[in-house]
Amino acid sequence: MKESPLFTKSYDLMKWLIPASLKLPRDQRFVLARRMQDAIFNFYESINAAALGPKPMPHLIAADTHLQHLRIYVRLSHDLKFFSIGQYEHVSKMIVECGRLLGGWRKSLGKL
Repeated sequence: MKESPLFTKSYDLMKWLIPASLKLPRDQRFVLARRMQDAIFNFYESINAAALGPKPMPHLIAADTHLQHLRIYVRLSHDLKFFSIGQYEHVSKMIVECGRLLGGWRKSLGKL
């Protein structure tokens, strides 16, 4: 069975974000880095629950919320100069792609 692009892209985002967040200053690893990691894990768990459950929409809405939180944390990391402009552009593109795929899934269910 072929895996959905959303799962592949979100896994790639997780794979990039976790090591990048661990490079934040030590005093931020337990605050901002932890928030980013929690947001991406919660996002991934929500889309998995949507794929496996009989009612995917509540899980997709939750996934959208987690992705929005991640956007905020990544932007804050850039504004605080923890991510370079190149890192910020790269991770932002990954987040946008996940959001686009998530939106497509929600649209296919007939509700946004």
